[in-house]
Amino acid sequence: MKTEITMPVLSDTMQTGRLTRWNKSVGDAVKKGEAVAEVETDKAILDVEAFSDGYLTGPLAAVDTDIPVRQVIGYIADAPEAAQTDTGSAETATPGTPPAPPSVPPGAVAEKKTTPPDKLPPATSTAAATPADSGFLEKPAPLPQPHVAAPQTPSVHGLPASPYARALARDLELDILQVKAGPDGTIHAAQVLAAALAPQDADLRMGPPYTIERPNILRAAVARNMSATLNTPAFLISSRFALAPLHGAAKAAGLSLTLALSRACALTVAEDPWFNHAWTREGLAKRSRVDMGVAVDTGNGLITPVLRDAAKRPLKELAEDWRILLGKVKKGRIYPEDYQGASFYLSNLGVFPQIERFNAIVPVGASAILAVAAAGSDGLTDFTLSCDHRVIFGADAARFLQRLGKRLEDPSWLAGGEGQP
Repeated sequence: MKTEITMPVLSDTMQTGRLTRWNKSVGDAVKKGEAVAEVETDKAILDVEAFSDGYLTGPLAAVDTDIPVRQVIGYIADAPEAAQTDTGSAETATPGTPPAPPSVPPGAVAEKKTTPPDKLPPATSTAAATPADSGFLEKPAPLPQPHVAAPQTPSVHGLPASPYARALARDLELDILQVKAGPDGTIHAAQVLAAALAPQDADLRMGPPYTIERPNILRAAVARNMSATLNTPAFLISSRFALAPLHGAAKAAGLSLTLALSRACALTVAEDPWFNHAWTREGLAKRSRVDMGVAVDTGNGLITPVLRDAAKRPLKELAEDWRILLGKVKKGRIYPEDYQGASFYLSNLGVFPQIERFNAIVPVGASAILAVAAAGSDGLTDFTLSCDHRVIFGADAARFLQRLGKRLEDPSWLAGGEGQP
């Protein structure tokens, strides 16, 4: 008996995972809860754990391939003999490749081989044999077909496409090899239609020579998330404030400027709950606490660790949480619960002195994000607030920046512990 190992679903937005390594080889014993493989998601590298004791067996999905969630990537056999008899391996298997079909039973092979020669159909006939003669059902001769180029059965990473999906792609003049498979590992009509309605890639053939490089999974996820914000009707509003007072107060309190800015934003959001709302098709989602998402550059992409309840929790707790989160980001071991679900976002590029001003995109699930640039020669820093106009209006944004400015210019609240229980 074999138990399936599937690509886990680690977040609501995860569609595929990249198998980065197998920790075990075919035939190795595994224990329940033991990490048998590593998977790279859009934010981190995580372990795939065994759900039962047994022995790893193939076919195993190939390393360094993107595999749809819930798709089988390997098996665990309950007996060592069953595992050793399977020759599948990560080097030869491909994701989505089903186990080899069982061989024809020996009895059937012997029966076919012992069919008397005088009862075999002539070599030039396709319908001379009958069930009584050959032991197999009769197959009618194929009808003559017009001379057309029959399309090959296309696939993506070894995954099949339904006949209707292939016909639809052909009618829409769409290269089905560029269509992503559905959750079950097969390309259906829905995936073809989604690909046809999606923005088309630029035609690069007339430009310089180029090669295609597959983006890492984090960068691909950022691209998907940014595309999802296209329907957000946003507006921008800016102010300039002196950051030196907050910087000095944070240093005196033993806190980072990022944490101090996060606290200032969280307290200001708490004063105006509209900035803690989100627009949904059912109505406004009103949050009961302020969860701050703070943009961090990983070198390979952008990630936003979340400081939970950032307006009310003690600053020492938040500082320790931030230290842990940054450690997880550095090691590539951050989990979905660490970076999803923020209600307000902060993006600080102040470490780059050349950046005088920039605009940030409102993430899905929030109504605003604050972009902080570097201090200018006059000592003032540009703060640009991007807002979802379905939730926040111009006057709301102006009042928000007004209150935030006062907090930054007089950071006595930082030493006094404003907002702490």
